[in-house]
Amino acid sequence: MLTMLLYVLIVGAVATILFLLASAVFGRSEEMGTVPKGTTATVLPVEGVTGADVRALRFQQVARGYKASEVDWALTRLAARIDELQYQLAMAQATQWQTPPAPEST
Repeated sequence: MLTMLLYVLIVGAVATILFLLASAVFGRSEEMGTVPKGTTATVLPVEGVTGADVRALRFQQVARGYKASEVDWALTRLAARIDELQYQLAMAQATQWQTPPAPEST
């Protein structure tokens, strides 16, 4: 019985050491401050989202990856901005084609 208890304790100690070692090696070692519930550290400008803004996006990591609500929020904002730009482009192209040609001089 003592042998079994000793075996369990040694296996537990080895597992703990391996876990801590793997966390140190494979962990990102980034510590973000805690964010109040219902808020986000993810930031995008209200207007004029650029490629640099998208590349600078950072999402808070949680136990199973990124916080899904923050990723969904950013993707919704980006999708809306893309739709807006596509609409503006379509309107600009439509007005370009509707401009009457200049009268010809004779």
